[in-house]
Amino acid sequence: MLDSLLTPSSLATLPDSPVLYTPSLTEYIRRKTITVNIGDVPMGSDYPIRVQSMTTVDTMDTLGSVEQSIRMIEAGCEYIRITAPSVKEAQNLENIRKELRARGYTTPLVADIHFTPNAAELAARIVEKVRINPGNYADRKRFEFIDYTDEAYASELERIRAKFLPLIRICKEYGTAMRIGTNHGSLSDRILSRYGDTPAGMVESALEFLRICEDENYYNITLSMKSSNPQVMVQAYRLLVQRLDEEGLKPYPLHLGVTEAGEAEDGRIKSALGIGTLLEDGIGDTVRVSLTEEPEREAPVAQALIDRYTNRAAESKPIPAVNSYPINPFQYTRRTTHEVANFGGQNVPRVIADFSQTPVREHDDLKPIGHFYLPEPDKWRMNDLGADYIYTGSHPAEFMLPNGLKQILDYAVWQTVSDKINTFPLLTIDAYLQANAKKGQLQERLNFVQLTLPKLSAELLEQLRFDKTVVLLIKTDNAHAMPELRRLFVELINQGLTTPVVVQRVYENIPSEDIPLYAATDVGGLLIDGLGDGIMLSSVASVVSGSQTRQNRVSNSVGFENPTPQTNTLKTLNSLSFGILQAARTRITKTEYISCPSCGRTLFDLQETTAHIRQRTDHLKGVKIGIMGCIVNGPGEMADADYGYVGIGRDKIALYRGQQVIKKSVPADRAVDELIELIREDDRWIEPSLVNE
Repeated sequence: MLDSLLTPSSLATLPDSPVLYTPSLTEYIRRKTITVNIGDVPMGSDYPIRVQSMTTVDTMDTLGSVEQSIRMIEAGCEYIRITAPSVKEAQNLENIRKELRARGYTTPLVADIHFTPNAAELAARIVEKVRINPGNYADRKRFEFIDYTDEAYASELERIRAKFLPLIRICKEYGTAMRIGTNHGSLSDRILSRYGDTPAGMVESALEFLRICEDENYYNITLSMKSSNPQVMVQAYRLLVQRLDEEGLKPYPLHLGVTEAGEAEDGRIKSALGIGTLLEDGIGDTVRVSLTEEPEREAPVAQALIDRYTNRAAESKPIPAVNSYPINPFQYTRRTTHEVANFGGQNVPRVIADFSQTPVREHDDLKPIGHFYLPEPDKWRMNDLGADYIYTGSHPAEFMLPNGLKQILDYAVWQTVSDKINTFPLLTIDAYLQANAKKGQLQERLNFVQLTLPKLSAELLEQLRFDKTVVLLIKTDNAHAMPELRRLFVELINQGLTTPVVVQRVYENIPSEDIPLYAATDVGGLLIDGLGDGIMLSSVASVVSGSQTRQNRVSNSVGFENPTPQTNTLKTLNSLSFGILQAARTRITKTEYISCPSCGRTLFDLQETTAHIRQRTDHLKGVKIGIMGCIVNGPGEMADADYGYVGIGRDKIALYRGQQVIKKSVPADRAVDELIELIREDDRWIEPSLVNE
């Protein structure tokens, strides 16, 4: 079927094909890079994808930094990053390094530098790698727009060169590696004035520094394009890869990370959505997962993301190559679809809960998916994570469902039920083609048709052109899942079809703690490119971790113990579905927290404070709150937050509305109350007692 529709060909032979950000859109091929030497742990495509994290202890606490570094190393970190905000911290890196070496640990150390070239120049003589932020290495952010002439801009670049050259020369002399690490939230006023708050500005910020390095024949460099918004982050990395190729610059290894991802499940979902999407296309040479938790909890999550690609090429099934790629990978545009019931068009993506293995007999069976029956008033209530549909397979629900919930049944069963108005059939392709040829065999408004890429045919496409009642439910059993599903979307677009599509993923025998990471990658990677009008997640016989490393992996609240979905599993998958949609910015259903992972610069207990703020505000649907440990990770890193809580001194907090400081030097014991008062002033506060259960 598919062979007659899609003619395989090599992307490389397409005369009109643009330079792409990935070696292949359909085959797993890791991007080829140069090797960067970082101590005795080199990085690049000739080596495994590396794991790293960052200490949170004060850098002046030598013993504390050493002990935490050892915990991180034993958790799987191959590089240890330590903040050096001033010369004194840079000097103390030598003591930390000596003590680690004395204890037998040779893991390379990375100095994290913001604002202080003199600290970077000192650290480069001590540790194996320095990280600089091009947004603040030679600039001070004043949030000013400057209308540069070309001459004035060139003069600024010469100023940057003069500040940057000493570090390059020291790195060359000492064999020290460097990461040029752009952060979306800390772009300089100069870059923002010329390029705007865009992925293009992020890329140019790094390239300005990189060109100076190449002029000096210094190539021991890695690059990163981080953002707290996974969509922006993915677009920036893709654009960086393309720009390196277009300018003839060397293919440098890439450090992947989503900044300020947050904590618990939300932090893991957001990280996986950004990092996993790039790993799917062979991009990335080291991974840092940024969680508002102890740093040793980050490494196992990063390793779980990486492990998925160890044997990906060998395990994958062939996917027909892309002859014409209709998606702009550098700018979000939602795929054009026509509306079918409440799918497609301008509707938000819908969530379908899989009850096919769990009978729906009692009202309480729907609690896990956000629908609550109140006996006394005899009414239903739905919370913000209320699923839109349930798929009950061959077992219809045994009571009337609430108005906000609809039921999908297997076609053969649907034909036998009396209520064909409020229930909807799921058909195989063969059943759909047969039923479509007869009148009265389908639901009048909405029919679901399950489709895999190999089953796509010219006959089906022809029927879909005229049938405006169909929503496709697409799935795959290919290990290279996201690219195969994306390939199906590409064909629908190229064929001019606007049929809405729900993405279904079924995870069988997958370690329970990995399911959020896999689902966020597989579905989120599509949503980032505007693909998908709904999500349906299922799990079968999930297992516990096998190796000692995986047994030590931190759970992210997914607990599957039985071979069939039970209450906790349904609740977890439902929450995961909404979490993925929120991380992809396609359906906002809960408060979003942009919180940094803490480091030696943090001026308060970030984990405790984040938990306290979440406890007080997690009912504020759609509000984004940035929680930053210090001014370095302050207004910049929480670039798209509605409100900000930023440490500016011991027990002193600054509160922001967007990028503007509203309250300065608020005592920490009053700061959360003051934050709530600020939200209240904007008429965005809702009393928790008024929010549905």
